[in-house]
Amino acid sequence: MNSLCPRPPSVWQASPLLGIESSCDDTAAAVLDREGRVLSNIVASQVSVHGKFGGVVPELAARAHVSVIEGVVRLALQEAGIQIKNLGAIAVTEGPGLAGALLIGVNFAKGLSYALEIPLIGVNHLEGHITSAWLADSTFPLPCIVLVVSGGHTHLYQRERDGRCELLGCTRDDAAGEAFDKGAQMLGLEYPGGPAIDRVARHGDRQAISFPRFRSRTNKIEFSFSGLKTSLLYKLRGMDAHLASEQVADLAASYQEAIVSVLVDTAFTALARTGLAALAVVGGVSANSRLRTLLKERAEREDVHLSLPPMAYCTDNAAMIAAVGRRMLMTSGSRSVLDLDIDPMMAVNGRCATGPIPTS
Repeated sequence: MNSLCPRPPSVWQASPLLGIESSCDDTAAAVLDREGRVLSNIVASQVSVHGKFGGVVPELAARAHVSVIEGVVRLALQEAGIQIKNLGAIAVTEGPGLAGALLIGVNFAKGLSYALEIPLIGVNHLEGHITSAWLADSTFPLPCIVLVVSGGHTHLYQRERDGRCELLGCTRDDAAGEAFDKGAQMLGLEYPGGPAIDRVARHGDRQAISFPRFRSRTNKIEFSFSGLKTSLLYKLRGMDAHLASEQVADLAASYQEAIVSVLVDTAFTALARTGLAALAVVGGVSANSRLRTLLKERAEREDVHLSLPPMAYCTDNAAMIAAVGRRMLMTSGSRSVLDLDIDPMMAVNGRCATGPIPTS
């Protein structure tokens, strides 16, 4: 047992847990009670900071985290009705993500852990997204396929009952969320690009313009979106500005359809190859309305159990980080507050802490 955490594990496990997330451009804090219920889930967005640049600027993201993290944590505790002295543990994202952004969250959590003499649990951001599948649906079955799709990640995992988490495939180049952001930028839409394209596409014809859909030439399960981005670029270069502005809704709808159809087809290919009938789709892009519609329609046709987290758990949030930390605390104890360091390139390999959250 860590000398900085002198209380026995039974005390930690019976107390509320604070989660902190700062891997990219959202500063988030959440509190879970001892049964794992979400008491608060606060997110401070940096959209206004990065919008003028069309993407996240790492240095500005780190500075913004510094300015708001204390207030976000205080608000999470206040909304949960928890005094800071009653916390039993702290979970914080240690990777993957932007190095400067991760450092702000980890260092804040380390200082708080040291001052309160409670354990600190480092959490993998991707495991957090995977766990969001069970935050609102604790009965979601295992084993299952999990598609993690966001601005930085497009990964397919097979999650087993015993805790193994096997990477089945990922993108060869760009993440789906990045394809949305860059596509929106080319179309003259605001940042973040995913919600902007989703909104404009509702007024367009999804079949109006032909865009390429990636198909692997091997037997591998994988994604690729760089060719799609290039295709949009050349289509726009071949159109005069007036025509492009008139057709922006059709362009957005057709471009979005190319992205989401590849995501759906590849996820269901993974289901077919593994013989599984449960699929969770998590991460920021899982909030896309067209993606959710296609997934629901196909899951119903093919009798697949589908988990799509509520919007509050799709994008980066601290409730998912707290949930993973709680599971780790209940199954393997605490991490040393002095040992924790960031890992910007962290991956999910082998046994992970995702899945149904223990209730006792």
